[in-house]
Amino acid sequence: MARPPAPKLAEVLAEIRMSPSAFYRMRARGQAPCMGKLPNGELRCRRAHLDAWWENCEREPRSAQAFYGPVDGQWA
Repeated sequence: MARPPAPKLAEVLAEIRMSPSAFYRMRARGQAPCMGKLPNGELRCRRAHLDAWWENCEREPRSAQAFYGPVDGQWA
């Protein structure tokens, strides 16, 4: 079975309608979707992580509570 696509950072930013600077600010605070860095330096986000982040934003729109990726810190 084919793995779901992992959109590039530019595709994620277009989907969530966010500027790169705002995204990196959220990422520094631990509030952005979980991203993985490929050996070539490119950032990718697994579709499941992006969808989970969206769901969390819809559930807690005004909450300062961050969405964190996997507990072990790995992008698996």
